[in-house]
Order: sequence, then structure tokens, then C-alpha cells
Amino acid sequence: MAYKNLAECVSDLEKHGHLIRIKEEVDPYLEAAAIHLRVFENEGPALLFENIKGSKFPAVSNLFGTLDRSKFMFRDTLDKIKTLVELKSDPLKALRNPFKYAHVGLTALSALPLKSGFNAPIKFAKAKISDLPQIVNWPMDGGPFVTMPQVYTEDSDKPGIMNANLGMYRIQLSGNDYIQNEEIGLHYQLHRGIGVHQTKANAKGQPVKVSIFVGGPPSHPLAAVMPLPEGLSEMTFAGALNNRRFRYFYDKEGFCISSDADFVITGTVEPHQNKMEGPFGDHLGYYSLQHLFPLMKVHNVYHRKNAIWSFTVVGRPPQEDTSFGALIHEITGSAIPKEISGLHAVNAVDAAGVHPLLFAIGSERYTPYLKERKPQEILTIANHILGKSQLSLAKYLFICAKEDNPTLDIYDIGKFMQHVLERIDLGRDLHFYTKTTIDTLDYSGTDINAGSKVVIAVAGDKKRDLLTELPASFTLPRPFNKYKMVMPGILAVEAPKYINPEETQQEIFILNEALKDRDLSKLPLMILCDDAGFLAETINNFVWVTFTRSNPSHDIYGINSYIENKHWACKGPLIIDARIKPHHAPLLVKDPQVEKRVDQLGVKGGALYGII
Repeated sequence: MAYKNLAECVSDLEKHGHLIRIKEEVDPYLEAAAIHLRVFENEGPALLFENIKGSKFPAVSNLFGTLDRSKFMFRDTLDKIKTLVELKSDPLKALRNPFKYAHVGLTALSALPLKSGFNAPIKFAKAKISDLPQIVNWPMDGGPFVTMPQVYTEDSDKPGIMNANLGMYRIQLSGNDYIQNEEIGLHYQLHRGIGVHQTKANAKGQPVKVSIFVGGPPSHPLAAVMPLPEGLSEMTFAGALNNRRFRYFYDKEGFCISSDADFVITGTVEPHQNKMEGPFGDHLGYYSLQHLFPLMKVHNVYHRKNAIWSFTVVGRPPQEDTSFGALIHEITGSAIPKEISGLHAVNAVDAAGVHPLLFAIGSERYTPYLKERKPQEILTIANHILGKSQLSLAKYLFICAKEDNPTLDIYDIGKFMQHVLERIDLGRDLHFYTKTTIDTLDYSGTDINAGSKVVIAVAGDKKRDLLTELPASFTLPRPFNKYKMVMPGILAVEAPKYINPEETQQEIFILNEALKDRDLSKLPLMILCDDAGFLAETINNFVWVTFTRSNPSHDIYGINSYIENKHWACKGPLIIDARIKPHHAPLLVKDPQVEKRVDQLGVKGGALYGII
């Protein structure tokens, strides 16, 4: 159904058993987030907090907490949107099957934004930043944040809504050195459309006008995270998905206002005016620390009558943003692979925090006249992937040839890793990109936005059977006296606490001396870690620890390593040092006192009984 606003969505979810109301007073400092996390972990309903301490506005969270609920909200339009995406990938389909796609025209019509009438501003009253729910999710957060914002900016060269950008960039409402109610922090990362807009405005010495929408129909926040091509307006996608045109108007100061939003914060970002933003507990499972980010000077805070604040909680995946990703995959299907010739499938591994680990399957057709297949075309595809929008933020890219296993499931982490390790040639298949950009939230690198990448590309016949259990005779030298098999071919090795690069080199030397003459061809990968039991306990633990805590250029080693014509290689096993380093960001840890309060709230009964 087409929701006119967030209240209609809340009512619809409640009617169908997808939402519960929490009538008890809830503290926005950590408590609301703790309840959300409990409910999400139990695949529970969306939550409407009716009584947020210190604010007159209710707040809703966990709207997208399960894929089923996400699909329910878009039950009338999801298939039509998937068809539109399909047609974008192959426009000739409509010509080949005109009757099959005849219904798409009406959906496309709803994509056109609609300027609201003269009475639209009457729907909005004004407030202050301090009137909003001041929700803090994690103990070390620098203050309250907007965690489900839709940040709207326009292109100064091509103003207007059709060339605008709508993105989900976190907003710090107070704390640090921000002047209360006058300044807020605007954090955005690499490869975001807002960066293009600010670059153009800076060159002209002009401020960027920013409108931050919160709430509105659920298609609006989803549009803000959709990976749309640059120049394609997210507002068109929001309208098509909701089957209701995106309605907007401009206020007296020239700021764009979403007519259906619950809240709109307007303000300007002056060229090169920044303040320290953060820390913030983020979706990799660590804090992103304080850094200089754009300072937004607040002009107005608008809100609808009976407005509902919308928020989420991020942390170590999976979290609610995981369902966002699943829904995006449901909609886009094979659209991204079709944009890169020879690419069949791609998976940004959510359990590893998305950008740290990317799996891909591509064709290997360059030399079909030769019996032996080796990585050639898939290397070209890998370079294309690393030059493609947010895919370029991938730190570890594992890519294999479809021809070697046409039924390989790219979403089965264990099977995919096994396929790669059975075929990897450690003298040939590792390709490093040093001193480059990585995800802003990834602190494994040398500085913010700075680190390295590695492509691990495999093609050809199976080279080895992987070791599934260690022989009784297997030993490692001190201080490596604890180790555990993670999965076939992968060994977790508990190492001393990381001190510095010099100590690490000595530790690698000890390992190399002990292993250099052994036949370990069936054990191609070893992970140095702080806790071998934890890393080996689950596949999710393995990918989270290994790929969020290592920087390829600095933390990859190998037994009998060598450099041949500037190509680094080893005779094996490959070693990834995934210990926590001094420059890494702190882990997200829940506050025990808040957890006790939530326990007591659950015991009281009411709406939360049996869920938390």
C-alpha cells in the first residue's frame, strides 16, 4: 500500500502484528538502544516508544528489523520495482514482451516528484534540536545522533530535485564543541554524492544548503541507502517504491522540505568549516573515533503534527541495517553484475562489516583454447569492481571463475572459502594495492580513509584436499601453544598481545623457522588472533575478526615468503595477523547497569514480556 507518512506505516504494522507499543518511560541514553538490540536479536517486532524521557515526541525503531517485515511494507510495489530494475539492466525486454511489462508504466509515473501546493508549510511547526529525542546508543558515543536520516543536497551547477542527492549520513545533534541548537555534525564517507555537491560549492566559495529529513514513508529512508548511479535522483526511487510521488516544497529560505517527512532540519555547510565529530558505535562492531567533519549551522527544525522520530541501532553485524542490505539485494537482483562485463555475482559479506570483505564470481574466458585455466579475465573484472562506486571500498576481494563450479553459492561463506583455498596458488594469486583508500569506518589501516587492498583471484582445477583436523604430531613453537581449526584449510593461532611491527617480525620469524620445511600444502591459511577459541567458534566470528582487524599490506605474511619481480608471494601457508593493534578503534561493549534495567523492565511484563 502507499503510505502517506510514517504514522500510516506504524498503524499498518501494528494492525498486522508487526509492531508493539512501549508505554513505559524509556531513557534515550542507552536504554532505548538496549531494548532495540534485545528485540532485534530475537527477531521481534518494530517498536514504538511512546514515552521518551525528555522529549514530547514518540520514537520508532526496528522497522526494517526482519526481511519479512521489510517486504510486507512494500508488498504492493516490490515486484513492480524489481521489474523496473530488470528493465534498466535490459531495456529490450519490454520490446520483446510488451504485454508482460505493460503495468510498469504506472509505477514509473509515481517516480516523478510532485511539488506540493501553497498550503503544505502549514502542516509543519517549529522546534529546537534539543526538543528531539536525544538517543545515545553506545556508552562512548560523543552525544546523541540521528541514525535514520535522509540528507538532501542539490548540485549547484544543476539545481533542482531531479539532480539532487539523498543519502544516509549520520548526524551528531550535540556534544563535543557543537553550540547547542545552533550547530550539528555532518559525517559522510568516501564515494558519497554529497561530497560531489560540496566540492562544487567549495570551488565557488558558496555554502551547501542541507535538508535532513527524518521519518516519512519507509520508502524514503530506503531510497537514501540505495546504490543508485550518480545523477539519478533517489526521490524518483522513493516515489516508485511507495507508489506515491515524492512530495516537496521550498521554504522561505530556499531549503527543500519533504512534505511527508516527520521532521526536517535545515542548515548550511560553509566551505572548509569543520569540527570534531564522534565517537560513534558503528556497524563494523567498533567505535569510529573523533575526526574533523563538516559543521552544519542549523537554520530551522520543522516537525509535523503528531510526528514520530525514527531511529536505529548499529553495531557488530547482523543488525537492522543487515535487513536493509537484504532488501536492496531483493530489489536489485542481478543488476550490479550486469553493469560489469563477465561478473556473475557479488557479495559484500555483512558478517565482516560489508566493505572489509567482498566475494565475487566472474567468467574466465580469455584463453579457452588452453587446457589449463588461470586467473586472467577475473583480474580484469576485479579491477573493474575496485573502480565501481562503493564496491571500490572493498579491502579483501576474493574472486573465482564460474567455470570451475557453476553452482557455487556466493552467500555460503564456508563453501566459498573452501573453493578458493582448494585452488589458490600462493605464488601467483595475491595482488596487492598499497597506500590507497579504504572505508572511513575501518581502523585497520594507517590513517582515516587510508590503507591497502588485496585481490585473491583463483581459477583452474582443484589443487589440494584441505586439512580438516590436525594430526596428533602437529605442533607450533612457543609462544604459539594454542590453536584450533576454523574450517577446512584454516587454522586459528592464538598469539601474544600485539606490541609493535618489530615484535611481530620476530614472531613471524619464529613461525617461519618452525614451519618452513614442513609439508603444509593442505593448510593454506593461518590466522594470528587474540582468542583462537572465539575466532573458530563460528564462521561469523572468523570473518569479523579476520577481515576487520587486518590491513593487507601490513598484516599479511607467509611461510617462505619472497618477492619476484615486485610480486609478493609465499610457498605457504599464508598468515593474516588479525590481532587487535594499538591504533584500532575500541570494541562496542554494552553497559551492564543499563542491561540490568532492561532485564527489570522485561520482568515487569507489559508489551516487552517474553521478548527481552
